[in-house]
Amino acid sequence: MSYFIEACCPSLESVRHSVEAGAGRIELCERLEVGGVTPSAELINAALKVAGNIPVNVLVRPREGDFVYSEEEILAMLDSIRVCKELGVNGVVIGALTPDGEVDMDTTARLIDAARPLSVTFHRAIDEAADIFAALEDVIGLDADRVLTSGGKASAYEGRFVLHELVERAAGRIIVMPGCGVRPGNIGEIATVTGAKEFHGSSVL
Repeated sequence: MSYFIEACCPSLESVRHSVEAGAGRIELCERLEVGGVTPSAELINAALKVAGNIPVNVLVRPREGDFVYSEEEILAMLDSIRVCKELGVNGVVIGALTPDGEVDMDTTARLIDAARPLSVTFHRAIDEAADIFAALEDVIGLDADRVLTSGGKASAYEGRFVLHELVERAAGRIIVMPGCGVRPGNIGEIATVTGAKEFHGSSVL
């Protein structure tokens, strides 16, 4: 059985491999060892050429660490979104939290407004939210297109039952995309339990 896979790619080589292996979409980043940060404009431009007709979404995250951002960091993310739009990417992958672990509605709204009409994914910042189900409703309220999540657990497999509930609660209002540790040996069960239609992995499965 085949699955729609968004391949997480931290290099041009990984983009090339993922395209050849049949990825449905690319999520481009750098420094995957720290969870990923915004890639350079040069890498984005090169990746778009290699990807061809395969959509490329770009992670917009100015640094490693938490998802509570200063105004200076927010301005840097807005500038990265501007660059992404100029280069012609398919979408951006964003997210911000408050110190209390809630979705930072003001910051995230600014990022989404700046990104449109590009596709918008709210990333795994949701997995660090104090209440993942309340955070889901907030992200839906912000009109994001999808949310990337492991169900608040260390991996999507461990979080598969939470992911199932997220998919149920979303009820088609947003795409819930399981990610983190999705592999050939577990994607079948993750898909069956969660009912998800898109999956995020570091390689094409």
